[in-house]
Amino acid sequence: MVSLALLSVFVPTFLLVSLTPGMCMTLAMVLGMTQGVRRTLWMMVGELVGVGLVAFAAGAGVAALMLRQPELFALLKWLGGAYLGYLGVMMWRSRGRMAISLERAGPPAARGQLALQGLVTAVANPKGWAFFMALLPPFLDASRPLVIQLVALIAVILAIEFVCLLLYATGGRTLRRLLGESGKVRLLNRVAGTLMVGVGLWLALG
Repeated sequence: MVSLALLSVFVPTFLLVSLTPGMCMTLAMVLGMTQGVRRTLWMMVGELVGVGLVAFAAGAGVAALMLRQPELFALLKWLGGAYLGYLGVMMWRSRGRMAISLERAGPPAARGQLALQGLVTAVANPKGWAFFMALLPPFLDASRPLVIQLVALIAVILAIEFVCLLLYATGGRTLRRLLGESGKVRLLNRVAGTLMVGVGLWLALG
């Protein structure tokens, strides 16, 4: 297991990193605006699975091998970025299931689609791999079983990440209420769409 002394340093370190606006947090805020917090939970499931996989791979040393495959990451980045950019454009135009309907409520985004967005955003980000490669090793004790330590640290990571995603999604929902009550639904779609395009560019070019 991980000692309390290590956790007392690890928790605030990762909490500060998670609270910093990034691709996944921005995505949570956008979906909180357009889909509501409850449906955004599906994106969070995909994102947390992705973060868990990346963190485990980094702790197990697999990340070093993955980062030596720039072509693979380039493909994932561009495909994921193009997909998010397309969704952003559709939202900006108040079209598609991700946007808020200007008239009657249409069918919401599929759960699988939301989960896929979170998974792709987490896994296709090379900076996430590099970050976990730098963050996890100092907190691992070579004299203790590696898997048990990794599972404990990843559980803490996912708990912190979930709380931060929930905060951002709730902020997005609040913004929706403020603009929605004033009849500025089209503006809300354009704000959400612009942020989504930004996340796509961030993923593709970062």
